Amino acid sequence: MKDSPDFDPAALTAKLVRIPSCDPPGGELAVAQAVAEILRGLGLDAQLDEFQPGRANVLARVRGRGKKPALVFSAHLDTVPTGDLPWTFDPFGGDVVGGRLRGRGASDMKSAVAAFVAAADRLNRRGEPLAGDVILAFTAGESANCLGARHLVAQGFQNEIGAFLCGEPSTLDLIVVEKAILWVEAEARGEMGHVSGANGVNAIEIMAAAMTSLRELRLELPDHPLLTPPSLNVGRIAGGTAVNVTPDRCTAEIDIRFGPGIAPEIVLEQISAVLPPRVGLRIIDFKAAVEENPDSPFVACCSAAVAANTGRFPAIKGVSYYSDGAILLDGLDVPFCILGPGDLGMSGQADESADVDAIHTAADIYVTIAEEWLA
Repeated sequence: MKDSPDFDPAALTAKLVRIPSCDPPGGELAVAQAVAEILRGLGLDAQLDEFQPGRANVLARVRGRGKKPALVFSAHLDTVPTGDLPWTFDPFGGDVVGGRLRGRGASDMKSAVAAFVAAADRLNRRGEPLAGDVILAFTAGESANCLGARHLVAQGFQNEIGAFLCGEPSTLDLIVVEKAILWVEAEARGEMGHVSGANGVNAIEIMAAAMTSLRELRLELPDHPLLTPPSLNVGRIAGGTAVNVTPDRCTAEIDIRFGPGIAPEIVLEQISAVLPPRVGLRIIDFKAAVEENPDSPFVACCSAAVAANTGRFPAIKGVSYYSDGAILLDGLDVPFCILGPGDLGMSGQADESADVDAIHTAADIYVTIAEEWLA
């Protein structure tokens, strides 16, 4: 091991928080450049890929002996916007108050990026190489429908994944299942007319009736012991061309979330059954649920690593959000877990922060997982 102190993940988190990477509008290049530069300074081979103007992924590798498949450390570089939320401090200040590092992205998920970097540094300096590689995969555009992850898939990155550890916020508990995400466009078709002639069929009124039906719909889908019930949210609606014209078209975009093992067609059938005849449905996007057996060896390894570094065994949970794993693990059968220092429930909130001790502990946990899984 080289004669150098351990890298400070909290200091790196603060540095990254001070580099805005909100999406929208997108533009992670500056933060990607900072991460790549730090990785190279630590002696790691870091590749920065600006796959679209201002959008960049960073890949780095701690090389092992090639005896086991690689363990991937996954995190995204973008954050949600600060918006018009009532922040009480500078969202890009990166200061520490009361043991918490404050700013947009501190929890979701620049603290995980920093903890992964610190872990990779320590693994790279250990005397004996691990049995397999550790790959850091830091992506752009997770908030933009996993833009960077989709680019990695197009490059064939899935062939590299032997096990997948995602640093999304989990409060250092273990998340073993994400809900499936189905985005649908509903389109109501009417007939255009002029209000002075009292003619036409109003597509907005048709859609209003459809929305009432959806509000009352309870999807009949199997329960999952670690997930909340299925959800349906109408997030956007648009229609009409002028106030004095009967609209012939109205659209609504719907977010539906449900457990693993359920085909989207089954969900669409239940939704279609309650809609008026003039309303059709079109799938915009579908992300299959990601799930790992809570009793799997990888979960046991991660759980033991948390216990070894915190003195407690983590809770096993499920979440309604999606991660880059929904894209990077699509069609794969590899071990998966989410374990991050950020706080569950803080994503997208004002006054975002992360516990400094948890950031350091996460780095310790990641080292332990890699050393045990790739022993």
